[in-house]
Amino acid sequence: MDNLNNSNADKKLVEIKDLSISFFTPAGEVKAVRGVSWSLREGEALGIVGESGSGKSVSVYALMGILQNPGKVIGGSITFNNIDMLKLKESQWRLIRGKDMSMIFQDPMTSLNPVYTVGNQIAETVLAHTRTTAQKANKEAVKSLARVHIPNPERRARQYPFEFSGGMRQRAMISMALSCEPKLLIADEPTTALDVTIQAQIIELLKELKKNTNMGIILITHDMGIITDICEDVIIMYGGQVMESASVKELYKNPAHPYTLGLLECLPRLSSDSDEPLKPIEGSPVDLLNPPKGCPFAPRCFKCMKICLNNQPPNFEIKPGHHSACWLHQYQSGRD
Repeated sequence: MDNLNNSNADKKLVEIKDLSISFFTPAGEVKAVRGVSWSLREGEALGIVGESGSGKSVSVYALMGILQNPGKVIGGSITFNNIDMLKLKESQWRLIRGKDMSMIFQDPMTSLNPVYTVGNQIAETVLAHTRTTAQKANKEAVKSLARVHIPNPERRARQYPFEFSGGMRQRAMISMALSCEPKLLIADEPTTALDVTIQAQIIELLKELKKNTNMGIILITHDMGIITDICEDVIIMYGGQVMESASVKELYKNPAHPYTLGLLECLPRLSSDSDEPLKPIEGSPVDLLNPPKGCPFAPRCFKCMKICLNNQPPNFEIKPGHHSACWLHQYQSGRD
């Protein structure tokens, strides 16, 4: 993350600075991402957490060069592997996507082509980015399936997506993403459509891949629970902005922003009474067609003050590597 890694700036794999993205719709300008900054070092995993519509995926789509119209980057910079990504032409994007950076989407059934075999689709990725023959690409597809622990990969490579279970399809998507050994793997809510047992298997697989390679991982999720298993750092997003950023251990030990506290209170605990209901965050998400002048979370915040409604809070440093955008920290620290 931008405020965690200044001492290792030369090792940053991804760096996003003051990124702003809007969707220009007939109803008006939807300000989906507003001045977001974060970075990722090689070999580490970053969790991006927030509710639907918080801007988690949109910022990463811009990084991948797959932001669809009417979405446009209107400010900021995106650097990947020391390349200024916003200056690239589409032909240059294609050389990087699938080879140096890959993405796993939420629903593998809609991401896999139903009329081609799984092996054929993986081999197609290999052929697109390497100078090899179709025969060698098919062998690489089988090896890639074996790498993600799909049993009998030779037979499975000849099967179609409908012949795979949900968990197996997600493994096949991970296999495809890893087929060219990328420097960056982006997982956009990879466990959302899976049951808890398969979720655990997918997270274990990502942990294993991270351990055995030096690739960076960006895990996008609304589930605060799964980031503890794989991520070193985490950013909390709401209303198109970063509310809090810290190491995962620090965030769970000392959550600072009221929104982060709300997300953590939504998690079930083994120590709590089985009849005790979970605490939801009251209210509705912010309207990004007309974002508020102040803190986007203010209308739903149980600690909201007058200044929160009218003024954007700065990014206060709670301690080195831990930042929170909340006016409460000004008063807690005794600042004017």
